[in-house]
Amino acid sequence: MSTQHNSPGPLPPTSGPESNVPRSARESAQTTEPSPSAERGTGVADVIEVMDRLRSQGGCPWDREQTHESLVRYLLEETYELVDAIESGDRNHMREELGDVLLQVLFHARIAEEHPQQPFSIDDVAQGLADKLRFRHPHVFAPSTTSAHETVSPDTTGNADTAADARPRTAEDVRSAWEELKQQEKQRSSVLEGISHAQGALSRAQKVVGRLSRDEQFVTALEVPGQKVDNGSDAEVIGSQLLDIVRSAHTVGVDAESALRAAIRAVEARVQSVEQP
Repeated sequence: MSTQHNSPGPLPPTSGPESNVPRSARESAQTTEPSPSAERGTGVADVIEVMDRLRSQGGCPWDREQTHESLVRYLLEETYELVDAIESGDRNHMREELGDVLLQVLFHARIAEEHPQQPFSIDDVAQGLADKLRFRHPHVFAPSTTSAHETVSPDTTGNADTAADARPRTAEDVRSAWEELKQQEKQRSSVLEGISHAQGALSRAQKVVGRLSRDEQFVTALEVPGQKVDNGSDAEVIGSQLLDIVRSAHTVGVDAESALRAAIRAVEARVQSVEQP
C-alpha cells in the first residue's frame, strides 16, 4: 500500500509496497491496548471507512489500481504470517496478523462493490456468513432442529431435557451434522468437489483423504497397487509414501501439515543453536 495517503488516521502497513518496513516500526504504532468497554464493531466500521477512502477518488493510487487477481499473493502471504503468529504464541503478533488478513477481506469486498454486473459489499459477505453459520448450527440457533433431516417436537411432559437429549452432544456429533448440512446446502455432484487445487499438496492431500475416508466405497481409491509402486519412478514411489503418511496421520487424528511445520521448527531451532551458541 502506498506510504502516502489521505486516510483519517494511520493505517498500519501490511502486504504491498510497505511490507519491508521493519516489524518493530510497525508494532510501535500498535501498542494501544483495546478497551474492554469499547463498543463492539466500532473498529470494524472505522477500518471499512478507511478502506473506502483509500479506494475512492483522491485516495491511494496503489490501492486504487489493485484487482482481485493482483491481491492473491498478499492474501496467501498474510495467511501464512498469521499461521506463524499463532504457532509462535505471541498475542500481539497474532492480533496484528489477524488485522492484515482482515484487510485482505475488506480489500476484496471493496473491489467487488465496483463490479458492473455482479457487485457485492462487505455487508453482503458478512450477512452471507451469518446466515450460513446459523444454518449449520441448528442445535444452537434452532433448538428444535437436531439434524438436516430430523426435528424434535416441543416437549409436553415437563421434562426440559427431552429435546436437548437429541441434540449433538460432542464435537464429533457436531462435525457429522455440519457435514450433513453442508452437503444439503452445496448439493455437490462429487465427494471431491470444493477441494481447492490452489492449496499446497500436503493440505490438499489431507482434504482428499478426509473426504474419502468417510465413505467405504471410496477408501480403495486411496490404495496404490503394489505392482505400480514397485515399477514406478522414484517420484511415484515417494508420492505414494507421502500419501500413506497423510492417511496414517488422519487415522490417528494428527494434522499432517501442523506436524510437519513443528518438525521444521525443531530443525530451525537446532540450526540457530549452532549459529548462535
